[in-house]
Amino acid sequence: MAPADPGSVLLPGHDVPLGRYTTVRRLLPQRQRRMVGAWCFVDHFGPDDVAQRPGMEVPPHPHTGLQTVTWLLDGEIVHRDSLGNVQPIRPGQLNVMTSGHGIAHSERSPAQHPPVMHGVQLWVALPDPARAGGPGFAHHEDLPVWRDGDTDVTLLVGELGGERSPAVVHTPLLGAQLTARGAAPARLPLRRDFEYALLAMSGVAEVGDVSVEPGSLLYLGLGRESLTLAAAPGSRLLLLGGEPFEEPLVMWWNFVGRSHEEIAEARADWAAGRRFGVVADDAAPPLPAPALPTTRLLARTRHGEILR
Repeated sequence: MAPADPGSVLLPGHDVPLGRYTTVRRLLPQRQRRMVGAWCFVDHFGPDDVAQRPGMEVPPHPHTGLQTVTWLLDGEIVHRDSLGNVQPIRPGQLNVMTSGHGIAHSERSPAQHPPVMHGVQLWVALPDPARAGGPGFAHHEDLPVWRDGDTDVTLLVGELGGERSPAVVHTPLLGAQLTARGAAPARLPLRRDFEYALLAMSGVAEVGDVSVEPGSLLYLGLGRESLTLAAAPGSRLLLLGGEPFEEPLVMWWNFVGRSHEEIAEARADWAAGRRFGVVADDAAPPLPAPALPTTRLLARTRHGEILR
């Protein structure tokens, strides 16, 4: 169904295996829409029954040029990284890892874990000069939470409704969970200079004449001063937004860069054991990088245009 607003488009996700036991629905990047602000990668996983399974098992792997943002609705994952951090994350808590020039981490469910796993992992493209800086990691247990009519709002990143998240990002950005507690529509203030998108993690939301269900992302475009949506009680939605990110990107495997040479250097460093360090308290063999394509990797703008 086409949205009433011509600046909007409903984007279907597609399934991608992550590690040995987890399949995610990848919602960004897509051919029609590569980014929302600096959000350049959106994976939604679950809800999965992991009572008799290991849950998430992603061994050590590298990142450059990005921040990972992890948010759980159900379950538990232990983050380990090459800075020495070992940090469990549970629902209502936020992990933000900044790769800078290079970091390695792993993500695993603990041996004794809850029976259901459900959440999102997102990437934020780092601008110059932050992408050339040092790596970092932050865990946030206390986030702004408030009730707005029949909607509970949890602010993950950025500012909304006079509240500000403690999470540090490097471009103007927004990430907020919206939980419907009743049938009354919610009306949220937005910034005209931001572009936005809405993801249904559970339940169904109605924006204008469009139904947003798990497995799709509604891109809302620029120029909105507010967003009115109705959702079934219990629905949990993720609102993403940000100032359009104008730096062209090369995204390949776990790296975000600006040129083929930069990506090739990061791959070579990972293969040689340089730059990224060793993940703390994780003896599993690191993930090998796939072979580079035989053609040159080209930078793309946020609209998907290729720069040669």
